[in-house]
Amino acid sequence: MIVSVVKAPNSVLFNTAKPVKKIDTKIKKLIKNMHDTLWAAHDPEGVGLAAPQIGVSLQLFVMRPTKRAKIKTFINPKIIKIEKESSKKIKMKSATLEGCLSIDNVWSPIRRAAKIQVVYQSEDGQKHEEWFSDFKAVIIQHEIDHLNGVLFTHRAMEQKSDLFEEEDGELFKLKIS
Repeated sequence: MIVSVVKAPNSVLFNTAKPVKKIDTKIKKLIKNMHDTLWAAHDPEGVGLAAPQIGVSLQLFVMRPTKRAKIKTFINPKIIKIEKESSKKIKMKSATLEGCLSIDNVWSPIRRAAKIQVVYQSEDGQKHEEWFSDFKAVIIQHEIDHLNGVLFTHRAMEQKSDLFEEEDGELFKLKIS
């Protein structure tokens, strides 16, 4: 079932989500609804959806990095490593324009780590430890931020990045006072 996406400034988007304790039929139904909702997300095309974005404060998100990709489910995800260069600097991907299904028509270039190692459970309860890079790493960091009550607009402010509003397919710089 397709469910409504919660929009900022709804408070569920700013709170740390609780861990999923048990993958039962209620959680599996939630995951199915999240899959359906992500598949239906167009204009903009959705690539990730966290449970808080549909009003459920649980550590769970789904991801589909391309239109044809199978949706992948992440339960209780944690970033455990960020690939570092020999100079001890975190390898950062050049800023990628990010948007969010919970903030209509706003975009910003956000710098994210280019490669991360994540531990999570899949829908069947199996524990996984996996490396992700490039666009998948960006999506995962964005969605884990949601689970921690952080929106991409917060990252934009931290990074002193401009925010842009989209109108009729064009981007216009927002004036923040």
